[in-house]
Amino acid sequence: MRRTPPLPLEESLGFQVRDLNRLMQRALAARLAPHGVAPGAWYFLRVLWEEDGLTQRELAARIGMQEPTAVIALRGMEEAGWITRTRSATDRRKVHVSLTPAGRALRETLLPQARAVIAEATRGLAPEDAATLIALLRRARAGLG
Repeated sequence: MRRTPPLPLEESLGFQVRDLNRLMQRALAARLAPHGVAPGAWYFLRVLWEEDGLTQRELAARIGMQEPTAVIALRGMEEAGWITRTRSATDRRKVHVSLTPAGRALRETLLPQARAVIAEATRGLAPEDAATLIALLRRARAGLG
């Protein structure tokens, strides 16, 4: 019987991507905390800054979160004054999520924090290498999606 060759963690794409993500999430959370923003809210804000007014279901799908979990996070964001949730007049099952001025204003405060984390993570890379890394990760994602 032939043994499967070992796959050291240092050579595992899955491990490297997961570990980098974990480290970046930790660094981002530390930068968001002084602004009162939890990492979970960050993802919703990022999507809403690009596409305001999505339904809760659409928003949850874009983030890759189950809708009931998303509702809990969105409730906290609404209490913080960053979003409003409005039931659709044409389909009562749909709830649209919209940024408030306070939620929109967070963009100018928080995006530089995210860019700083990316700059830290890519500090040892030439700009063209960082661009290549992004392109390769996109292609790897496309291979699975």
